Amino acid sequence: MNFIVYANAVLLMAMGALMALVAAIFPETRQYFLEAALLTTLCGGLVSICVSHNVSDFRRLHVFLLTASIWITGATAGALPLWLWQMTPTDAFFEAMSGITTTGSTVMTGLDTTAPGILIWRALLQWMGGLGFIVAGIALLPILRVGGMQLFRAESSERGDKEMASATRFAGATFWVYLSLTSLCAAAYRAGGMTFFEAIVHAFTTVSSGGYSTSDSSFGHFENPFLQWAGTVFMISGALPFAWYIRGLKRRSFKNEQVNALLLFFVVVILLLTAWRVVTGHTPVLETLRLVAFNVVSVVTTTGYATTDYTTWGPFAACAFFALTAVGGCTGSTAGGAKAMRWIVLIRSVRAQIRLTHSPHAVTTVRYEGRAVSPDVINGVIAFFVFYAATVSIIAFALGLYGLDLATSISGSLTAVANVGPGVGAIIGPAGTFTSLQDGPKWLLAFGMYVGRLEMLTVYVLLTSAFWREVR
Repeated sequence: MNFIVYANAVLLMAMGALMALVAAIFPETRQYFLEAALLTTLCGGLVSICVSHNVSDFRRLHVFLLTASIWITGATAGALPLWLWQMTPTDAFFEAMSGITTTGSTVMTGLDTTAPGILIWRALLQWMGGLGFIVAGIALLPILRVGGMQLFRAESSERGDKEMASATRFAGATFWVYLSLTSLCAAAYRAGGMTFFEAIVHAFTTVSSGGYSTSDSSFGHFENPFLQWAGTVFMISGALPFAWYIRGLKRRSFKNEQVNALLLFFVVVILLLTAWRVVTGHTPVLETLRLVAFNVVSVVTTTGYATTDYTTWGPFAACAFFALTAVGGCTGSTAGGAKAMRWIVLIRSVRAQIRLTHSPHAVTTVRYEGRAVSPDVINGVIAFFVFYAATVSIIAFALGLYGLDLATSISGSLTAVANVGPGVGAIIGPAGTFTSLQDGPKWLLAFGMYVGRLEMLTVYVLLTSAFWREVR
């Protein structure tokens, strides 16, 4: 247990150092970040000294505690400078949890005139959260066998892969791929006309699938078509498996079933919605294609940017975007949602079950990447979807108790659990924010972001007495 406390203390010190860096660069908010840096560094330092003498008692079940606690610690520390600045404790924690989980839901307005230090801090929270979840998706969740993720462990770390042999080397490679994509994204944004500051902030929040912006009108503030196409490309890049990049660069082969499925899904959905929009709205084809592509990719990858209020396109578009909220990117990426790998396994499992229904003696095998999928993986995937639906339903019901309308309750719950950002409706839609909600709904949605980012079971297992009996 000491290792878990020590890891959280180290995180506090790291965030304190980052706050000090922000304070050094942005004088307008220096006081708030220096105070927050002092508090977090002092707290982390004292705790690490107290437990550093014994940090070796670490077992598999402790990974659940480590994974669940890191995001709480990160969100709490991340909220501190926002609270010292001018936000209420509830709003500060909501904003920080939305940032560290790369959800992108915001309670802030007036972003166009907000202090640069606050804007860069929000972006940094999302960039750190995106990197953290790549590590969790590759190294931690497969070990915990959460939601069928042990299948991804086999996919990303096959025996004989020299580039996967060393966890340290692989973590380093992941960081450099992440940093390289962020740098390329920033360069593209700068070339498209963003200021240097805007390019950095949006690069942080694009590759991390976060969606925080420097303007109340989100990415719609930038009307340059080049910027919107560049954003589309880099949102997709963040939603692809980082193990796929590393293995592809090593082997010069980029074959991957979930990547192919996700890209095909993008093509089909974008073309269908574009055709529908052109026929029903009589809008220019190229402009419509750009708007549809950007917003579809933004929702599916759970980035949450918006260039227009797509809910005004009509009921069909609103329903389509609501359904797209649950799709998500690939496993081992920065994206949230259910993930392409799980959808593939679920669809093939359902298809196999249908075949068994009409042909009871048929031999059916669910395959993924050419390998047979074991029953425990299938059960894990099914359990994930059951918990996913149950979590969304319970939070939506609780939001309804606060008097929120049906669209706001359901879409708010789904967008939180899927880590997307905007919902549908006038209040929390692409043109709205979560500012007007009461404190109760904000805490509920923050919880939804948290359990959604950690894929439900990682958190829910901690609520069982059997876990605590075994972990002693």
